[in-house]
Formats: sequence, structure tokens, C-alpha cells
Amino acid sequence: MAVSNPLHALLDKKLLKECVHCGLCLDFCPTYRLLGHEADSPRGRIYQIRQVYEGKISPDDADFREHIYACLDCRACQTACPSGVQYGAIIEAARAVAEPVHASEKTIGRAILGNVFTRRPLLDAAGIGLRAYQRSGLQRLVRQTGALRVLPARLREMEAMLGPAQGGVRRWAAPHITPARGAVRYRVGFIEGCIMPQLFGDTNAATVRVLAVNGCVVYSPPRQGCCGALQMHTGDRETARDLARRNIEAFGPLDLDAIIINAAGCGSTLKEYGHLLGDDPEFAERARVFASKVKDVSEFLAAIDLVPPTQPVPIRVTYQDACHLVHGQGIRQQPRKLLRQIPGLELVEMQDSDVCCGSAGIYNLTHPELSVRVLEEKMDRVIATGATTVVAANPGCTMQLVYGARRRKVDLELVHVVDLLDRAYGYTSPH
Repeated sequence: MAVSNPLHALLDKKLLKECVHCGLCLDFCPTYRLLGHEADSPRGRIYQIRQVYEGKISPDDADFREHIYACLDCRACQTACPSGVQYGAIIEAARAVAEPVHASEKTIGRAILGNVFTRRPLLDAAGIGLRAYQRSGLQRLVRQTGALRVLPARLREMEAMLGPAQGGVRRWAAPHITPARGAVRYRVGFIEGCIMPQLFGDTNAATVRVLAVNGCVVYSPPRQGCCGALQMHTGDRETARDLARRNIEAFGPLDLDAIIINAAGCGSTLKEYGHLLGDDPEFAERARVFASKVKDVSEFLAAIDLVPPTQPVPIRVTYQDACHLVHGQGIRQQPRKLLRQIPGLELVEMQDSDVCCGSAGIYNLTHPELSVRVLEEKMDRVIATGATTVVAANPGCTMQLVYGARRRKVDLELVHVVDLLDRAYGYTSPH
């Protein structure tokens, strides 16, 4: 009896045929630019995936798995592609049938993301431990004394990537309902996320305040959870589907004009719920409706009649295009439009701002050498702007650039666009 090919259930062969192997994507692919290897280019990976689809090679082939997981999934090739190839859908389908090669990818990508990130009590416990480690002064002590030298090199590097978590030991949680300030203009949902409330609670709080200032009643239902983006990137499709169902059920009863997210990687996946659950008879239509309402916070604010910010924020900033915002969602000008409305702020464009920083979900943990090489090129461009502040729309980018600044011994402030809008509305000041 013939063994069915699992890739057939996840991927339409027409998607693979859309790639004409023209090579226009090559210069936009970070791994190809670094390695110069055809198998580590978008068209090379698509060719390999087609070989698996046609049964010519096995998804268990070690070389295939190596090249598939070496991809950053930054989707820059999608922006460059004249044929409109949906590379993100192709690579994530391939990862759903191909196990990671390296132990770190299995441990972090499957064990931690599939268990800790899907259970809020465990994630909260990990967050409290991290924030206590930093707020107590223990992190500073172990770094100054060199105590970290007893750890394996890989763990030392992971600790070095930990940027300062916002807020106190106890994390900020969004109220279930935040009233609009002034006349009600919109009813919106707010997705807190998983990483954001643990490490970027101040940014979450700023997001809710900025929405409320702009006439939004903000709903943040308690049953929501992780969006499933990191699980999708690491091939754990079934966990991502379970998480999608939970979020749809949490927000479904609410009559909302939009569902707001402030993390680019999350937003990209949330907007793909219709595709992710397209074969689920109970959730397919609900997922499509949910996804149609998802808006990145900059996308939403740039499209409405923004309440003018009046407090000057006299800083020189540059903007880092998060891959899953610019390439995954096509959002490029909206954050810049908002920044230009802040009094006193000087926006300086960075060369190749839409090239990946090397964070790419958990890529900086699973492929540290390649990630650092990508990061070093990004830091060269950041430093060349002369900016004192970098605006990034994704927590992974923020942590990666904080790490890059520490490596270069450069004093840089990393913020989200809503952090600066919050200052311009007079609610917070720089730390």
C-alpha cells in the first residue's frame, strides 16, 4: 500500500509551481547573501520542498531539514517576488512535516513553546522569575563577578540576549474593559500576547492608553492566550491551531470593530487564522471573520483621524521594519506616518531598514552564529543613522537590537511607536 504524503494535506502544489526560479529573490534573502548556497535561497528551498511533495526525497532527509530550518522565515522574498509566491505558507507547511535537526530546536521549539507558552500559569511563573532576577540586582551581580563562566557557552550567550524587562516583578495586565477617553468612536479588542506582557508590559499599557485616547473602548478578554506564531515558525502546526481556536472563542462573543495587536510576528499569524483553520468545519468561518478584523496597532491608528499629540518628544529616531510587519503584512508607511505626527521628533531613515535583524522568532537561539552575522550588518546600518532611539514593532527585534547595542557598546534606546505616542500624549516620560 502506498504511503500518503503528509505534505499533500498542507500544501497545494499550485503554490510550488508559482515559483519560476527567476532568482530575483536571491539578493533579498539573508541566508543566501551570507552563505551563497543555492539550497539556502528561497527558490532553492522551494525546489527541495517540491522534491518532497513529489516523493523524490524524504522529509526526514537530514540535508533537507537543515536547509529548511536555516531559513529565517523573514519573507523578504515575498516582497521581492514578481510572481507573488506565498513563501511563508510554503516554508511553514514544510516545517510541519520535517522535524528540526538540532537538539536546541527540538527543546526550545517544541518542548518549551508547546508547553510553557501554551499555559499562562507556567509562563507567568517564568516571567516572574526573570523579572525578579533582573530587579533584585542578581543579574548585574552575576555578570560583574563572572559567575556565568561556569555555564556552558550556549547558556552564557542566551543569558546575554536577555534585555531588561519592563515594569516590576509583578507584570502589568490589561483590564478586561478600558473605557474610551472622551466620545466613543470604536470598540476594539486588544491581544496581550505571550512575550509582550512578560517583557514589555509598559508597551502594552501604552497601547491601551493610546487607543483609549483615540476614542476606543478596549476589551481584553481573560481567556485569550498565545497566538501560535512561534509554534507555526517551528513546525508545531497542531498546537498553533489549538491556540487559534482559544483566541477565536475568547474574542468571538464581542462585537468589535477591530482586534488590535502590537507585535508584528503575532499579527502576521493572527491574520492567517482563516488559512490555518480553513479545513475546520466548526471554526473555518469564525477564523475568517476573526482574521479580517485583526489590525496592527500602527495600521489601525494610521487609518483613523488620530487625536493630535501635543507634547514634544525631542529625540532623533530611526525605524526598524519588522519582517512580519513589512513583508508579512505589507505595513511600511503607517508607523512612519505616526512618528512624523509627534512634535519635536526627528525621523532618520536607515539603509535597508527592511532587512532582517536576525532574531526571527527563536532563530537567534537555534542558529546563533548565523543570527549574529545578520545582526552585525543591521547594527552597522543603525549606528550609521546617528539615532539615539530605534523604533521596532516586534519584541524579537527589540531584544535582538538591545543585544546588538550591548555587543557594540552603543547607548541606544529601543521603543515601540506606541511608547513614543504615549509620551507625546503626556502619559509617560523616558526612563
